[in-house]
Amino acid sequence: MRTAKQTFKHGIHPPENKEETNGLPIRQFSFAPLIILPLAQHIGAPSKLVIREGQEVVRGQILAESDGYLSVPLHAPVSGLVKRISNVPTISGKMTTGIYLEPFPSSTQEILDGEPINLDAASPDDILMGIQQAGIVGLGGAAFPTHAKLKIPDGKHCDTLIINGIECEPYLTTDHRVMLEQSDDIFLGIKYLMKATGAKRTIIGIEANKQDAADLLRERLPKNEAISVEVVPVKYPQGAEKMLITSLLGKEVPSRGLPIDVSVVVVNVATTAEIGRLLPHGRGIQERVITITGPGVKKKGNYLIPIGTPLRYVLEQVGVDESVSEVYMGGPMMGVAVANLDISIVKGTSGIVVFNKEQIEQAPQVYPCIKCGACVDACPLSLNPSKLGILAKFEFYEKMAEEYHLMDCFECGSCSYVCPSHIPLVQYFRLSKSIIRKRKVA
Repeated sequence: MRTAKQTFKHGIHPPENKEETNGLPIRQFSFAPLIILPLAQHIGAPSKLVIREGQEVVRGQILAESDGYLSVPLHAPVSGLVKRISNVPTISGKMTTGIYLEPFPSSTQEILDGEPINLDAASPDDILMGIQQAGIVGLGGAAFPTHAKLKIPDGKHCDTLIINGIECEPYLTTDHRVMLEQSDDIFLGIKYLMKATGAKRTIIGIEANKQDAADLLRERLPKNEAISVEVVPVKYPQGAEKMLITSLLGKEVPSRGLPIDVSVVVVNVATTAEIGRLLPHGRGIQERVITITGPGVKKKGNYLIPIGTPLRYVLEQVGVDESVSEVYMGGPMMGVAVANLDISIVKGTSGIVVFNKEQIEQAPQVYPCIKCGACVDACPLSLNPSKLGILAKFEFYEKMAEEYHLMDCFECGSCSYVCPSHIPLVQYFRLSKSIIRKRKVA
């Protein structure tokens, strides 16, 4: 087995819990009786409506256009009737403008084609435009518009493209199954990405607990292409961009910097597969692969689910225990516990994890920091969570940012996971960062 020689410092090893779904093939999910589509499904300006109430639409048709550079269109996930345009619930608890779409009875899976992007003839800018028109955002959970991420700033260059197949979050096996079942799409997507970024080589990074995927991709590597597969040790949060760059290349992205500052672009493997699947047909994204698992789920698996499918409908189809206590969108480390089952699947949803009462402990009592240093040893960015936690308690937010690099924290939750005093450090940091951002725009 060939593996990367190094990894990043610190990190943790939570139980993986992937064995119940990593061997289950991707299955198509049925259309729900009503699709709910928020216009804000990505970081940046929400999409701008181009349809009206009462209008009939075809699967793949654009329902809302991009509203600026940091925005992408929204496509119809199913042919049907626009029943209503009004506020819809979101995972944040806020209401936002959205579309209620009623599928036609026995609606087919056929998809409307658009303007294909010919790989050989297209310029880098043509490819970026095609990616934006396809409505593609980071499917690893960030939902950042992919075309904007791929645009190389003036004065920078990309020498290495990294395809992120790590998926270090416990329970989730979405990327694992995509690598096993969609290798042709992945390699075609890499060709588009290399041309768009100018990268001379590509490394597909995979954790050692997905050796079958690494073996398969190595067997199918295109000839005469500078693409390799590297296996890295299993460690959380190996899937974070900065950590993966360090593990594969031995480079460290500077504080407040981006991967392009070390001449690297990182793209999630499921996002790469979508680029390879959609661009040759000029199609937009209408569905995505999602792991549905956890102790409270009866029909665990990896499902291809139309965007906009209500969470309540998803759980009804897979079946859940009566004693369900918490439902997470995303993994248990960086995902969010939902408060409303009427929210819908969006482009950034990579997994749904359901816990019942037996698995959810009562909130432990929080004790004062004993300065044991466990959080410092766990932090992958070598921050000082203990000190940051104390500063947050006394509301020294500017000091947290200026002297202790709070804004570098990407909220992986490793510090909270290891804290013997059960201090909710990552929650403190999210709140502190939110306050700092609001003060800057005030």
